[in-house]
Amino acid sequence: MENYGFWSVLPPVIAIALAMRTRQVLISLLAGILTGTIILHNAAVGKGIAGAVTLIVDLFKSDGNTKTIIFTLLMGVLIAFIQFSGGVEGFIRSVKLGEIPDSRAGLIALRRRQSLLAAATGVVVFVESNISALTTGTLFRPLFDRLKIPREKLAYIADSTSAPINILIPLNAWGGFIMGLLLLQGFANPFATMLNSMIYNFYPMLTIAMVFIIAYTGRDFGPMRKAVERADREGKLIADGAVPMVSEEITMLHTKEGVRPRAFNMFIPMALMVLSIPVMLVHTGWSSVPDDVGMTLPQKVHHALGQASGSTAVLYSVLIAITGAVILYMAQRILTLKEITGLTVKGISGMTQMALIMVMAFAIGELCNRLGTGNYVAEVSRDFLSPSLIPFIIFIISCFIAFSTGTSWGTFAIMIPIAVPMAEGFDTNVHMAIAAALGGGVFGDHCSPVSDTSIISSLASASDHIDHVKTQVPYALVTGSISAAIYLVMGFIAS
Repeated sequence: MENYGFWSVLPPVIAIALAMRTRQVLISLLAGILTGTIILHNAAVGKGIAGAVTLIVDLFKSDGNTKTIIFTLLMGVLIAFIQFSGGVEGFIRSVKLGEIPDSRAGLIALRRRQSLLAAATGVVVFVESNISALTTGTLFRPLFDRLKIPREKLAYIADSTSAPINILIPLNAWGGFIMGLLLLQGFANPFATMLNSMIYNFYPMLTIAMVFIIAYTGRDFGPMRKAVERADREGKLIADGAVPMVSEEITMLHTKEGVRPRAFNMFIPMALMVLSIPVMLVHTGWSSVPDDVGMTLPQKVHHALGQASGSTAVLYSVLIAITGAVILYMAQRILTLKEITGLTVKGISGMTQMALIMVMAFAIGELCNRLGTGNYVAEVSRDFLSPSLIPFIIFIISCFIAFSTGTSWGTFAIMIPIAVPMAEGFDTNVHMAIAAALGGGVFGDHCSPVSDTSIISSLASASDHIDHVKTQVPYALVTGSISAAIYLVMGFIAS
């Protein structure tokens, strides 16, 4: 497999190190991109700069990238509509948050209840990872703000329930993508293979368990504990100098004057978006279903999910939600055409920073593909392999690739074709090897500041992105270390 050796690792390392050091995600990603394009052009700086511009422009040739970016901008529109209509305020009243309890015990109990409810929401919405994070963040941000729970805590809950539950209940685009990779490896029944591997997918299981444990006990640690104490004692939802991923124009948008706040003005558009996802996933993959009279409807749906387009599905779903919201609000005479136009512009402008960061994240991911970053890491690691270490090593390699590239799906595409033949060649449990590749990809994604899923979670929670990553990493390291230890022990037991 072609790669640029050690140089292929340098761009993501520079981007990640600068982001953690300077907190300037855009500049850090751009520095990593420029480094990579200069490497691609044999250290010719001028050609490297021109190549970076071309790389970013060419990203929009991909329907998936373009649709994801448009989806992000349109989410700002939906959020603005929901807030202006009184949906957010109505939701706060519907959960009977009422007055904040005077007693410390009452406040702790209320925080515990809302944290558990947020975690449960992230788990229930398993149709798409971005929708899960966006739903959790959008619904619970105003509640968490009133209870003085830091934005970093909400971002952690949204991030650490979205991807893990999507990979454990793969009746979504995640499942379709994984089944496609397994089909290419020669598995006659990729769905059964995927399900059999789930019992060994320890990282997402442990991560979800930890989210609920932390939500119930309130026993935070590391940087998250400092963030919780800051919000509790000083009332600061974000740290001094932090920059939330969403413009304050959106997060501070109030209910239109004279409008009665109603919870259904939030629930109906959000429900439309969430429920549209599985329908749109099947719709986008239906054209590939064979014209076979012997296929049952469940078999056709299963086939369609395997060929579905996640980016198209989420874009259609948010458009359906916005259309439903406009009809709902105009029927109540909440919105005028002029207000719809103004809120649309305001919502999109509030997401501009987020969209730019996503463009840069896509660019550095594409750059890593061209440099062969993942392939280089995988090839170097082969020298350390032995039959008993295979699940452990696959997990660690997958983690590092996902951390470097910021994409769990890209990691799956690299590692499953390596993990399957490797496990078969060493007579190791193939299902465990597949699970290690999948779990390691999610683990690395949770730790990476260039991860699009983590960026979405920061967006939904209006958190500073670097603060989200710093507060989440200790939790991910705990569950990741336990998962790695389990793979290590099971590898020796099975050998």
